[in-house]
Amino acid sequence: MVFKSLFKYNRQIFGGILIIISLFLIAAFTPRKWGNYSQKACDYQICVANTGIHSNILIPTQNNVYNWHNYLSIDKIGIDAVNDYKYLSFGWGDKDFYMTISSISDFNFYTIFKAVFLPTSSVMYVRGYQSLPQNLEVKCIYTDKANYLNLTKFIEASFKLDKNKSKIRLGHGYTPTAGFYAAKDNYSILRTCNTWTADGLRKADINTPVWDSLSFAIMFHLRSGCEQRQ
Repeated sequence: MVFKSLFKYNRQIFGGILIIISLFLIAAFTPRKWGNYSQKACDYQICVANTGIHSNILIPTQNNVYNWHNYLSIDKIGIDAVNDYKYLSFGWGDKDFYMTISSISDFNFYTIFKAVFLPTSSVMYVRGYQSLPQNLEVKCIYTDKANYLNLTKFIEASFKLDKNKSKIRLGHGYTPTAGFYAAKDNYSILRTCNTWTADGLRKADINTPVWDSLSFAIMFHLRSGCEQRQ
């Protein structure tokens, strides 16, 4: 009788877990916007790179409406002092996790536990590219001028500034072309690196999933709302 009760109890727990996982997956594949939301003047490129865990926003260093040289010291992003990157990649995430874990071999329980269960400090990860990276899943779409500028303002506003209104560089990145900067807001299980990416895309009126904590879900929904470019 005891074993029968335990079996029934465990089956209920297992069933509950399956329901929760199913709901999250449904939310990951459900778009926030339905129907036609096309834009006509789509001249500005926005890309998203999927590292498997993180998603990063990739945009041109400069175009005819915005120049990142006016906001960041491009030659000081990495240790290579390059000033002519064609693209910049922006990511946001947990400070300790982002700055100490560059691969699966670096994983440690304490850092992961803090990142998942506690509100923690955040950083911006900026990396320069001469061309779109070939070693990552990259998907590009186009948007109009107003929405593109909304995205750049969102990225700007994610940097924490010192008392002199300057960006706070915290350290070198994983490559000579990258660096970490202090960021606003805390990282938590409710606001992850991929949530930040999705927030930025929504500023540009780009569709995102209902549950946006997974990078693959963001990539799945990433489609241009343009009439001429897809």
